[in-house]
Amino acid sequence: MRQIRHILPLILLACLISINGCKKDKTPGPAGSTGATGATGNTGATGETGPQGPQGPQGPAGGPTGPTGATGATGATGTNGTNGTNGSTGATGANGATGATGATGANGATGATGANGATGATGATGANGATGATGANGATGATGATGANGATGATGATGANGATGATGAQGATGATGADGNAQVNTYLKSNISVIVTGTDIAVPAIDQSILDQGTVLVYFRPNGTTGIWYPLPYSDAGTQISILSVSVGKITVKASPSQVNLDFKIVVIPGTSLTQLNVAHPHLNFKNYSQVASALNLKN
Repeated sequence: MRQIRHILPLILLACLISINGCKKDKTPGPAGSTGATGATGNTGATGETGPQGPQGPQGPAGGPTGPTGATGATGATGTNGTNGTNGSTGATGANGATGATGATGANGATGATGANGATGATGATGANGATGATGANGATGATGATGANGATGATGATGANGATGATGAQGATGATGADGNAQVNTYLKSNISVIVTGTDIAVPAIDQSILDQGTVLVYFRPNGTTGIWYPLPYSDAGTQISILSVSVGKITVKASPSQVNLDFKIVVIPGTSLTQLNVAHPHLNFKNYSQVASALNLKN
């Protein structure tokens, strides 16, 4: 097709030159009828392009355009070229950096508590265990302190005087009683209140010699009673009464809890009398005021 396009301009140019030559020589005759178009012959092989000849003078403008030449036949479609081979697969690219971890989602709401299941049947009662051996008897507790003497009963009515009997013969003179101990001093302190921190009781017979060599005995009983005297220290049923200190001219007595309306019997024995007392009465119980009073010939 490209070869035909190159030849057609040359043919047209030749026709145009020929027509212009004819116009100068003679008058053109009437146009004959157009003959039938002959069959297009096979296109010959394209010859080599010859050298370009010199360009002729340009013909006058305005000449008629020659008829368009017939379109040459379409050449056969060329065969498809072979497919090219697939290129090799490129190297795998490096893995990208791991993205940041997303925030943890909020916990879902707690589901409602299911209903309680039915109560199971009560199991059978187990057999009674064997009776254990009887434990040994505990030790006998200590004997409690002797309780205070009860109040003295009312004095009975005085009986009627009996008839005066005959005067009897004069009896023999009795033996002279033992002399009292002039060196031992006793004090009766009545209706004393004793507090937890201590109550002072004046005892003039206590001097430095008593503190160094003698002894001081202290007894008490509730005020207004005539029962026995309880020695200090005393403890019974949560009540405690004791001597806090002995110093020149006084003793200090404390009680827990505090006590009121107490009578105190205080016996002050010098060292020499104490020695004689221990020799004469080696088994004397100093916690028993009756025994001490009898051994020292003290008046109640």
